[in-house]
Amino acid sequence: MENLQQLKTLGDLKAVGYTPKSIKDELRDNLIAKIKAGETVFKGIHGYEHTVIPQLENAILAKHNINFLGLRGQAKTRLARLMVDLLDEYIPIIEGSEINDDPFAPLSRYGKEMVAKQGDLTPISWLHGSDRFAEKLATPDVTVADIIGDVDPIKAANLKLSYADDRVIHFGMIPRANRCIFVINEIPDLQARIQVALFNILQEGDIQIRGFKLRLPLDMQFVFTANPEDYTNRGSIVTPLKDRIGSQILTHYPQSMEVAKKITQQEVEKVIGKKEEIHINELARQLVEQISFEARKSDYVDEKSGVSARLSITALQNLIASAERRMFLAGDATTAIRLTDFLNIIPAITGKVELVYEGEQEGAARVAEYLIGDAILSLSEQFFPKISNLEKPGVEQWYQKVVNWFVENDAFELTLAANNQEYAAALNRVTPLEEILNDLQPNVKKEEDKLFLKELILWMLVEKEKLSKSQQAKGYAIKDNLGDFLKM
Repeated sequence: MENLQQLKTLGDLKAVGYTPKSIKDELRDNLIAKIKAGETVFKGIHGYEHTVIPQLENAILAKHNINFLGLRGQAKTRLARLMVDLLDEYIPIIEGSEINDDPFAPLSRYGKEMVAKQGDLTPISWLHGSDRFAEKLATPDVTVADIIGDVDPIKAANLKLSYADDRVIHFGMIPRANRCIFVINEIPDLQARIQVALFNILQEGDIQIRGFKLRLPLDMQFVFTANPEDYTNRGSIVTPLKDRIGSQILTHYPQSMEVAKKITQQEVEKVIGKKEEIHINELARQLVEQISFEARKSDYVDEKSGVSARLSITALQNLIASAERRMFLAGDATTAIRLTDFLNIIPAITGKVELVYEGEQEGAARVAEYLIGDAILSLSEQFFPKISNLEKPGVEQWYQKVVNWFVENDAFELTLAANNQEYAAALNRVTPLEEILNDLQPNVKKEEDKLFLKELILWMLVEKEKLSKSQQAKGYAIKDNLGDFLKM
């Protein structure tokens, strides 16, 4: 039926044969239609195609309330929000109802009185699917009055009603979200006594407010999110509440580099758009993701806390911003991401990792440098397998020439603000780097990519302690280790 929102009364709904559905039936029917049509149900979610999404679809088909359990940055809240796309475009409600009363089965006193008095002339309004989503972050200050309701003395005074009259009740967030998807984020942080207040709502549909026991069979889809860390550090989901949640779905981090890159690129473009003037080679994208992979297994980082996908997203944003700023300063029309730019992503890393004691001793910035170094070593082994083990006999012909060049020449310096010509000239001075690329990566033809690989080789030699790198006011300098030792 098209143009339903033009209908204005309960009688109009009856005349066209409108049949109301519960929200769980609504989600189920629309999911079935999308699956049969071969549509992507949860758009923009990558890496969950064979794990989380099938479980979520099963939960919706089973009409379950849902709990997403996973570490931070695993798209738990996003999945909950995307469930709105499975709702009907519009549903009718009794006009003026606080709790979205269904005209065919009103719950509130207001709704029942309207239908009793006006019958088929009961006015209706239409609620759009995008307005049928309510979300609450569990914080220590949340009260039963906030989520369930309370007696409103001001309403009692204005209407001259006794506190024994149920019209003095002010409904909380949950009753007001009747016929909606209601999400409580970080449910273990919710005080136990507040969680208890959810028991009957989930199981029986009863709510109790200041002595009023109201039979309100609310029509709702509950979605909860929780972090395993919260179970030990701050709280837990009380057992009777957990027992009433139909499906608990475990989320996870991207399991492959390709999926991680796809997620990061998607989220970065949402915020800053495509930057056509900035060339980002695939190696740079891979290095950004590798930093997150290294952080998740680092001895300095608390693995129980997890490393959010937001680390890669903000790191790539910082990387693009660094290249953009340099381009403006240098007056270049275009530029490419350089390994030098990775010095500017440290602020994006330090706030995204929870450190263990050893990490705190090193300091967040130093740990970020370690993670970048570990990522460079991991990545270099994929592109330069013959020199991944620099002590291996037979590979000395490549790296020793680079080391010898630094022995014979002055320190090599790269400034963060160097323009394209200065950057290329500085790297091309180290002539053995060109020989390594010709031998090991002959298919790399773009000048920007070749320069990035040349810089990667230098950083890799630094990480292998064949060269030394020192921070300068405007960038960094690389020199040979032996030269520094002889000068002492």
